[in-house]
Amino acid sequence: MARRRIHLTALTVLPALLLLTGALAPGAARADATDAPAPPRTVSAWLPYWDQENAYQDALAHAAQLRTVSPFWYETKSATRVDGHPGAGERRIVNGLHAKGIQVVPTVMEQMKPGALGAVMTSPARRAEHIDALLAVVRSRAYDGIDLDYETIAPSPDDTYRAVRTGYADFVTGLCARLHALRKQCFVTVTPKTRTSGRVWDYERLGAAADRVRVMAYNLHWAEGAPGPLSTPQWYDEILATATAQVPLAKLEMGLPAYGWNWAVGKKGRAQHVTWKDAEALRRKEKAPYTLDPGSSTPHFTYKDGTTRRTVWYQDARGTAAHLAVVRAYGVPHTVLWALGFEDPAVWKVLADG
Repeated sequence: MARRRIHLTALTVLPALLLLTGALAPGAARADATDAPAPPRTVSAWLPYWDQENAYQDALAHAAQLRTVSPFWYETKSATRVDGHPGAGERRIVNGLHAKGIQVVPTVMEQMKPGALGAVMTSPARRAEHIDALLAVVRSRAYDGIDLDYETIAPSPDDTYRAVRTGYADFVTGLCARLHALRKQCFVTVTPKTRTSGRVWDYERLGAAADRVRVMAYNLHWAEGAPGPLSTPQWYDEILATATAQVPLAKLEMGLPAYGWNWAVGKKGRAQHVTWKDAEALRRKEKAPYTLDPGSSTPHFTYKDGTTRRTVWYQDARGTAAHLAVVRAYGVPHTVLWALGFEDPAVWKVLADG
């Protein structure tokens, strides 16, 4: 698929435009308030197990830019049980990434029933059991650490979320200490903390314990909600105002999307997931014009599927360049991409340029 040329001037002019329009609030902490040069950007990425070979080859092709690859390989089922997805732990991939100088820090996710993960986190005995189970995963291969992506913890009931918040911070603190004793890395992936979301995360304690706190800065509009952009510069500003105040910059990693959603307009039901490659192929097939939404700097298009009108919002290199300007303005030098094999090829030059 032919690459589109991107306007990299957005990287230098957008911070000023955002300040003028109010996207960057006056007085917010920013790196551009000083004359110090911005630190070099590091890039990490998740590797999806369901497209493993394609994602692995993508990682090898961009090895010079990649600091860490996190294969999406494991799923927690209970305090004592952590299962592997298909292809989990494939030594050829671990060894191949290491040969290119890339850290391999696999991700452990979970899809437990509401309250189940909270019950583990609020029990000291079950927390200890779960730390042992995770350490067994780390020891099973030549991994450089582990990345926790525990998302069902977020909707804990109002009467328990404070206990879960404390319990999870205790758990991460204990796990990271055990990992560090083994000279392994400890990463934590979290949802954004804003005025209306993310209260279950104790960013300060997680930032003190972990080597990386990865903020998934996407799904502002999601599969079961109304159509719209996955993220906006204004939303990034809100996320980063909190995150940079509570997590050391050296440990903060901003998650960037390389995908989108395809909604049936006016109908209930979950939107279809699309990668950038899927979205662009569909746009060209439907002969829909390329449109970059001026408010969110996000590409989108609409088309007819029979009698159904559908709308697709996704992210590409041009949108990423605009959003990265906010990340850079806050002095955050680390980014992580969801996910390898999904992305606009031109995004790698955008990331290389900072």
